[in-house]
Amino acid sequence: MSWKEFKKELLSDPEVRKEYDRLGPEYKLISQVIDLRIKNKISQRKLASLMNTKHPSIARFESGEYNPSLAYLKRMADALDADLDINLRPRAS
Repeated sequence: MSWKEFKKELLSDPEVRKEYDRLGPEYKLISQVIDLRIKNKISQRKLASLMNTKHPSIARFESGEYNPSLAYLKRMADALDADLDINLRPRAS
């Protein structure tokens, strides 16, 4: 069974789908950070240095094990030479 088929099967369960959707924004942000870091040829260690933090902090963030503060995300955006854009919008009914 391919990953796509397995994922489709998992997401057919309403409870799994609900949790997957709930975590979507977090994983989207993590993916964006990783993509920017790779695009800019910045290692996790270098990013940590630019943010004046420690490497394990970046590793935990990228693995989804760390729930960052807004101040942390601002420092990360600055270190990646990126703009941080946070939005709230009404849910679709």
